[in-house]
Amino acid sequence: MIDDEDEGPVRLLSVHAHPDDESSKGAGTVALLSDRGVRCVLVCCTGGEVGDILNPAMDTDEVKADIAAVRRRELARAAEILGYAEVLWLGYRDSGMPGMEENEHPGNFANAPFDDAVARLVAIIRRERPHVVLTYPDIQDGYAHPDHLRVHDVTIAAVRVAADSAQLSWAGPRWDVSKLYYSMWSRARVVATHDKLLELGLESPYDEVWFTRPWQDFRITTSVDVGAAYDRKKAALLAHATQIAPDSPFWFALPDDVAATVHPFEEYHLARSTVPVELPETDLLAGLRATTGATVG
Repeated sequence: MIDDEDEGPVRLLSVHAHPDDESSKGAGTVALLSDRGVRCVLVCCTGGEVGDILNPAMDTDEVKADIAAVRRRELARAAEILGYAEVLWLGYRDSGMPGMEENEHPGNFANAPFDDAVARLVAIIRRERPHVVLTYPDIQDGYAHPDHLRVHDVTIAAVRVAADSAQLSWAGPRWDVSKLYYSMWSRARVVATHDKLLELGLESPYDEVWFTRPWQDFRITTSVDVGAAYDRKKAALLAHATQIAPDSPFWFALPDDVAATVHPFEEYHLARSTVPVELPETDLLAGLRATTGATVG
């Protein structure tokens, strides 16, 4: 158990754009930290209403007619598997990919008044008082989804405002986040998976485009070994049945026992820390004992 001497469990807040993002970014890290007693809370900024149905078994009129509720149920199940203590919704609509007709909807996250979105997240930060916040990177050349870009901007602003007692006093007492991380998807992971598939005589879902797109491996400061959480990561992905087909070559081309050991890391960029750290890290909680009194197990 990890306890802050004065303020209860050590706390982590993940900020994601859509249902299923929490299962593809940092899922194993959250699962292992929840096992260690960390209170992990998920903020989902949109309902994922515009996401494609990628599993043919779920592509029915009934599912389409109730897609927002279906994706809420899927997220609830995935969050339970990963050990999230609570799921909080920021309350916006999925903005869709660039160029879609849905981009113009006034309820979209990307179209929301920026200060309103920031204020909603500040209220959550001040209520939850997370020591660690996970969000998306400042550079997203490889996948520039409007909601993912917005998640970064809103999270950075909210962390800053939450620490300023002169702003949004109605949202509660100020809270200064100790460590802020960006989730990274490394080229090393793609290369390791691709090479193993070819070694086993299996087809790789990664074409040449994957190897020429922009990568940020040089920015990785923190690599967490999550091999022990592979089964839960897979189960959480499969909980999103509208988004993830059980035979998806992108997610599940490798046999489970191999997939759990091929580059079994989730990687991050430490963007801000108010506690002393030594880089590179292998634990998002490294250094917290210095200022929080946490017992980091």
